[in-house]
Amino acid sequence: MATLRERLDADLKDAMRAKDELKLSTIRAIKSAVKYKEVEAANKVLDEPAIIQVIVTQVKQRRDAAAEYKAANRVDLADKEEKEIALLQVYLPTQLSAEQLSAEISKAITEAGAKSMKDLGSVMKIVTPRLKGQAEGKAISDEVKLQLGKLG
Repeated sequence: MATLRERLDADLKDAMRAKDELKLSTIRAIKSAVKYKEVEAANKVLDEPAIIQVIVTQVKQRRDAAAEYKAANRVDLADKEEKEIALLQVYLPTQLSAEQLSAEISKAITEAGAKSMKDLGSVMKIVTPRLKGQAEGKAISDEVKLQLGKLG
């Protein structure tokens, strides 16, 4: 199977051939963000998990932008951001369902021996690296808070 970097290159060429401007600009944005991270890290080539993290950041930025556009009643721009999010998610690992996320967090709470909301940090330290790229940080945090709130 091709690496994520190879997939991006191949999809970029396909988008150029198909004259798909949205896909082309989105993939170029990913490649640019990856290159920026590499330069920032003293020209160190990013590995797969690091590239996935860059894409997760891109998705989060677009979600925030879409929310701002909706609040400003700019539905056209919000739709563009939503389409870009859909394109970006193709390159991410399969996202966990709500049930899977809940089960993983329950497991982490048990491992951490968490008893209350005070243990939020220790649970997050366990679950965040484990679910990196499979769920958004906000969704993880919200679910941890919900489950810890039920404990007391």
